[in-house]
Amino acid sequence: MPARTGRQFMNGLKEPREIWVGENRVSDIVDHPAFAGAAEALAGVFDLQHEYAADCLVPDPETGEAINVSHLIPRSKSDLQRRHAGLQRIAEYTVGVMGRSPDYMNVTYAGFAGRCDEWAAHGNEAGAENLVAYQKHLRRNDISLTHTIIHPTIDKGAGDRIRAGDDAPLHKVGETEHGIVVSGARILATLAPFADELAVYPAHPLPDDAGDYALAFCIPMTTPGLKFICRDSFSSPRNTRDFPISARFDEQDAFVIFDRVEVPRSRLHIDCNVAVYNQVMTTGWYPNIMQQTMIRAQTKLEFAWGLSTRMCEAINALQPPNAQMLGEIWTFAEIARACVATAEAEAYEFGNGVWFPAGGPLTALRASLPQWFPRVNEIIRLLGSHNLFAAPTEAQFSDPALRPLIDRYLRGAGDVSAEDRARIFRLAWDFAGSALASRGEQYERFYLTSGARNQQMAHRLAPRQRGDRLVDRFVKDEPPAAEPAASRMAEAV
Repeated sequence: MPARTGRQFMNGLKEPREIWVGENRVSDIVDHPAFAGAAEALAGVFDLQHEYAADCLVPDPETGEAINVSHLIPRSKSDLQRRHAGLQRIAEYTVGVMGRSPDYMNVTYAGFAGRCDEWAAHGNEAGAENLVAYQKHLRRNDISLTHTIIHPTIDKGAGDRIRAGDDAPLHKVGETEHGIVVSGARILATLAPFADELAVYPAHPLPDDAGDYALAFCIPMTTPGLKFICRDSFSSPRNTRDFPISARFDEQDAFVIFDRVEVPRSRLHIDCNVAVYNQVMTTGWYPNIMQQTMIRAQTKLEFAWGLSTRMCEAINALQPPNAQMLGEIWTFAEIARACVATAEAEAYEFGNGVWFPAGGPLTALRASLPQWFPRVNEIIRLLGSHNLFAAPTEAQFSDPALRPLIDRYLRGAGDVSAEDRARIFRLAWDFAGSALASRGEQYERFYLTSGARNQQMAHRLAPRQRGDRLVDRFVKDEPPAAEPAASRMAEAV
């Protein structure tokens, strides 16, 4: 099957699965008020790939059928640039609000399949073969895939590492003729109601005696025993004029329970192999996936800057203090753009013929975004002030008695109409102050772990050679030495 359309995606959501939101077990994802808006938006993502086929589609390397470029296993810098164009199209469509649009997992599994040699280490050749076969299945059927990788927090005082005998984390409890049986839980499966299949792959490293927890596999959302408990819905009524963000982009987050779920042997990528479980996420995973995540983040920051600027222009509020805050948001967006460009320009072969971006610039972004995004929301709310709450609804504009008064007393500066002003400020509040905006801020604070952990990781991964050389000139009385221009690129993993 070539790349799917939005209608084909929607039809796939009709298959039964156990999704709970509030007090309801949802039988109809497409029409349920908690999910309908995001389902329609994601259908738009699938249609987008056909509308912008030149950017979004490439031929399958084996069948020649059109597949989304996010499935491409990059073999050169030009492949990464080719992928960038398609990822940017999707990011612009969702203005970066959907952090787990399907291209996220497409890029992840393209990277895994490209480095199948790492998955085949430590006696896991069969698991690696299954993974390569699954990536072909994923791309050829244009599957919407979600994932769940974090184990539930039961007692933070006991630490984050799993101990043998823990019953809450997902673990193997038995075997059958056709596969294994697993029980336990994982969090969070963002995009769960809108996925065709669920992926489990390594998270925190495991101790040697925790083999039962060393699992990786992909299974359909319809698998018996899978239960998804969604957080409260932040989806607003399907009125995109009053709720332009929250009526479209609540991608949802779900707690996943595995109640004696059977995983077919052909779907197993790691079966209780601690050594390979602890290895596969340590090299190329994060530079590969962060191309997608940082294109999304840069797009979201640029949207925030554009929106903030329009908000100030609507009421002629571009005085120096406000311009300074606008410049702060632009600085975040431009640094993000420059980091992505640098990472792609300094890309190199990570092994097995696969090319990923350089990790250094992307690691710096990963450590910065948890501070930047809350600050962006704060700036929008400071710039908007009370005007964020003086934005009439579409129904109020439609009232013949109210409309003339609104047009007179709630107009903007210059030739900005009351309706244009209201739409700008409603968009700003929905982006930075609504319930969905609050979820988005929490999401960004802990995206790919917290800012504090990312800063610690950035220090551990940072190349030491140049810094040491500059310091040694003074503490060891060494003469200054020229450094080859390419050396830093080679160091920056």
